[in-house]
Amino acid sequence: MSRALVVVLDACGAGAADDAADYGDAGADTLGHVARIEGGLRLPALGRLGLGSIRPLGGVAPAADPAVHGLLAPIGPGKDSIVGHWGLMGVAAPGPLPSWPDGIRDEELHAWGAAIGTPLLCGRRSDGLTAIADWGAEHLRTGHPILYTSIDSVLQLAAHVDRWPEPRLHELCRRLHDHLGDRRPARVIARPFRGAPGAFERTDGRHDVAVAPPGPSHLDALRAAGVPVHGVGKVVDVFAGRGFSDRHPGATNAEALAVTGALLDELEAGLAFVNLVETDQRYGHRQDVAGFHAALRAIDAAVASWLPRLRAGDLLVLTADHGVDPLTDHRDHTRELVPLLATGRSASGAPLAGRRHDGTLADVGASVLRWLTGDDAPELPGRPFV
Repeated sequence: MSRALVVVLDACGAGAADDAADYGDAGADTLGHVARIEGGLRLPALGRLGLGSIRPLGGVAPAADPAVHGLLAPIGPGKDSIVGHWGLMGVAAPGPLPSWPDGIRDEELHAWGAAIGTPLLCGRRSDGLTAIADWGAEHLRTGHPILYTSIDSVLQLAAHVDRWPEPRLHELCRRLHDHLGDRRPARVIARPFRGAPGAFERTDGRHDVAVAPPGPSHLDALRAAGVPVHGVGKVVDVFAGRGFSDRHPGATNAEALAVTGALLDELEAGLAFVNLVETDQRYGHRQDVAGFHAALRAIDAAVASWLPRLRAGDLLVLTADHGVDPLTDHRDHTRELVPLLATGRSASGAPLAGRRHDGTLADVGASVLRWLTGDDAPELPGRPFV
């Protein structure tokens, strides 16, 4: 009756990866720079687990008795959410996925629109709020969706819910993803919004159409062993649904944290794999440092409420997928190491011994597989810390 919770604090990188300079991210340090700007982080629960023991971090002292703690490096190329989440479950992208860092050429934009049945606006590299602000009025006038991209392997389609109801926009993303064939990016993301010009706001109807992982993952190994796997938030979409038995909503952190708390109280056995998206999409890409810190504090409060509810046989892992450093000269993801905090008690009640563990993202999936099944998957990367 063992259980595991893997909670991804999206974009909470903890320092530049060894190859960060290859991505234009030398010196990236999301948590360190947020702490510096905020005059220190106020995260007592994460601090007690050992966040400040991983590396010096303003406002977070080393723990007197830390849990398993350390830094995890990416596996495979890229710095997108899909690369980070795949990596946590032992899958590396085989090579760089298609991207359009200079925007989409006009002839491509016209050809794609013809193929999916609607003209497309914009085509630029842009953050979502800017794209909607710049093109929203034209979109309302014409009904043509707004397509934009970033440095990552991603295309995003934004449309007003009065023009494109969310199910139709989701299907349009699927059509574009299918049409691109060998040039499919990691994800085509639906970004519905509402409101009037000057007061547009996104809805919670985001949907990611992603490429399937190129090989088996630790999620597949869990399912093959009959272990239930629950996905909360965008994680199910990131794996194109593969390896999950159940999906739960998590469009906002408040929703995902509430669902996670309910699973902690109700789940009899299995894995809950959770994404907390707002440190990335709501605050990180907007370089809203105060909002980022506030989101971390809300997560910290939730973690404090979870810890007394962990029972014998439970493992709680807190980690991230990449960074989004507020001090870089761009608003895209950053190639970073990510923090690892893990605590729990074996089925017999023995606590997981606190120690330093540095490794790769894949160590998370390998550890969860061993914790829940007692077995390893030697064909997959990852060195268990349990």
